[in-house]
Amino acid sequence: MTSSVERPAVVFLMGPTASGKTALATTIAQHLDVDLVSVDSSLVYRGLDIGSAKPDRETLARFPHALVDVREPWQTYSAADFAEDAASQIRRSHDLGRIPLLVGGTGLYFRALERGLSELPASDPQLRSQLANEAALVGWPALHARLAGLDPVAGTRIHPNDAQRIGRALEVIAISGRALSAQQLAPLKRNEDWRILKLAIATPDREALHSRIAERLDAMWSAGFLEEVRQLLANPSFDPAWTSMRAVGYRQSLQHLRGDFDFAECRRRALFASRQLAKRQLTWLRGERDSIGVSASNSDQALFRIRGFLR
Repeated sequence: MTSSVERPAVVFLMGPTASGKTALATTIAQHLDVDLVSVDSSLVYRGLDIGSAKPDRETLARFPHALVDVREPWQTYSAADFAEDAASQIRRSHDLGRIPLLVGGTGLYFRALERGLSELPASDPQLRSQLANEAALVGWPALHARLAGLDPVAGTRIHPNDAQRIGRALEVIAISGRALSAQQLAPLKRNEDWRILKLAIATPDREALHSRIAERLDAMWSAGFLEEVRQLLANPSFDPAWTSMRAVGYRQSLQHLRGDFDFAECRRRALFASRQLAKRQLTWLRGERDSIGVSASNSDQALFRIRGFLR
């Protein structure tokens, strides 16, 4: 067996939304031979630029990020897809004698790459369509109540309005006859191909993070976020059920443009959703007990950790 010090190195740079991940990653790239790999479920989609806080063209030209703009908005992209694509990028980087630096805030993607995913049954489009039609009649909270009766653990974990996860959980039960939570408890094989350094951007001041989230959201509106959503709506095949439209801010903008509420309410809801996302990300990061906290504003700290790890 290859010893841990002989395995090639991979660096994770993790953090909640608006914590300064991109700025820190690009600074690191100016000092070390790293290849940047995006770990973000929104940045994979072309056309979702402003609302996803995608690095601008100039930044991407100077500091290329793998796994940005790899899907159209109407296509799906799963954690399993990411794990396969990221592993390919990591191997390519190692073949060139460089260090892969994976930067982002999608915890499920990091986890899928490091620890693998449960072997769940493949999706059944017909069954998923039936569940969606039923939800249109009775509402997703009603289907959530059914799920809670069949799988109390999943019912507790999944929000009553989380259509995707409710549908998937019911789909898994219908296909396999087993609760989703029971199948997710199956032991996973931890990745042993690389040694991983996990850096987590520390955000001790929650109010400061909330302020940055609000400032960035307002900057998105000023940069034309609503016009970006209008362009997506103009697609003849547009469907609000596209996976890409679950990204924070997009769903609220769609509802506003369709007349469900005014812009002030749209902003309020998008801000709330962004803060909730940050809260979930911080909860996940607290569970990564082998991670090392770094400051987004102190690149020397992160560089010191990476150089020590590489030695």
